[in-house]
Amino acid sequence: MSNVLRLALLDPTDSTREATKKMLLGMDVVWLEAECSRYEFFPDVVRQSAPDVGVVNLDADPQKAIALLDRLRVESPDCCLLAMSKSSDGQLILQAMRAGVREFLPSPASLEDMMAALARISETKYGGSAGKSKAARVFAVAGASGGVGCTSLAVNLSCILASNPQNTVALVDLDLAVGDADVFLDTIPEYSLIDVTQNVSRLDFQLLKKSLTKHSSGLYLLPRPVQLQDVQYITPDALRRVFGLLKATFSHIVIDVSKAYTPIDLAAFEFANDILMVVQLDLPCLRNLVRIQMSFDEIEGFRDKLKIIVNRVGLESGQIKLKKAKETIGREIFYQIPNDYRTMVEVRNNGIPLLQQAPKAPITQAMQGLATLLGGDVNKPPASEEVPVGAAPAAGSSSSSWLSFWPKKST
Repeated sequence: MSNVLRLALLDPTDSTREATKKMLLGMDVVWLEAECSRYEFFPDVVRQSAPDVGVVNLDADPQKAIALLDRLRVESPDCCLLAMSKSSDGQLILQAMRAGVREFLPSPASLEDMMAALARISETKYGGSAGKSKAARVFAVAGASGGVGCTSLAVNLSCILASNPQNTVALVDLDLAVGDADVFLDTIPEYSLIDVTQNVSRLDFQLLKKSLTKHSSGLYLLPRPVQLQDVQYITPDALRRVFGLLKATFSHIVIDVSKAYTPIDLAAFEFANDILMVVQLDLPCLRNLVRIQMSFDEIEGFRDKLKIIVNRVGLESGQIKLKKAKETIGREIFYQIPNDYRTMVEVRNNGIPLLQQAPKAPITQAMQGLATLLGGDVNKPPASEEVPVGAAPAAGSSSSSWLSFWPKKST
């Protein structure tokens, strides 16, 4: 788990509580564990939720709030206290500090002030540079066409990342209609994405993990809904809330999106650090990739996240040359995965990931190389005598005339 601060918020005034709550929900370095509107109830809230930080607004009743802070200092010493008030009275600030408050902010607090105060609390709580928060890494795996191997890459990348016991990894199947990540892992999940989205406000870290299916590799799976009718109840806003809890719980998150590029998928792209676009060197994929890039150029931040993964390198001699493909799409190829049809069919039909079924195969080593390149520490099996294709040139052929119909894009 990354060192995300877990917060409990207390503010008896609805308007300021909602404003502070909205600010906190928009910060990916914190998780709002609980909220409360009564001073007298807050000690029980802190005792039950055990937050890292208690955010307390003093304005509704300053003296009652100061007494509460003094009580929390004694009863919950592990909870750092952050006070807020519209008053700038020095006496009130002094009383709050004597009651154990680490930070005092004006109300309403600016985002910059809140983030700076929480950063100071985090550094104090977790120590120096060695203890600072390590943000979760999020990868959205998408395809420029159907059948290019997105789910295979998402599942096996996740299992490889999970092979390191220092990592905690979650795989989210966001192909809501026909996703099959559970089949690739030979699991029958008890809960699905619809259960988590509908109950996210009541979930904590432990309940979240219990709602996911744990694979023998150590990977946690959040599968698509069982019933097609349930898809309509999964909204981008609900999904963002789920993503926030996942990011506060796991060190790595892999999202297998659909090929429909719906608002749900766009929310995943927005959430991700990297968008891994899986293609093959054929006309449909490269044509779609150009279209997708044009659309991504219109959305802030998406183009910079995009990483092109060429799958099934060496599939056939008729593939378009890599050099010509790069000229057309206007960017470098990030990584290449070799073709190994027989091995992939075996792992898919057996429901066993590559790392367990064929740990020495070149395709497995190539997947491990991708995980390492993306910044994930992995446990590598003994190297085989064969060299993985990872960065090798793709199989090529004569250029195709269709390429001239698409405008070249500058890098």
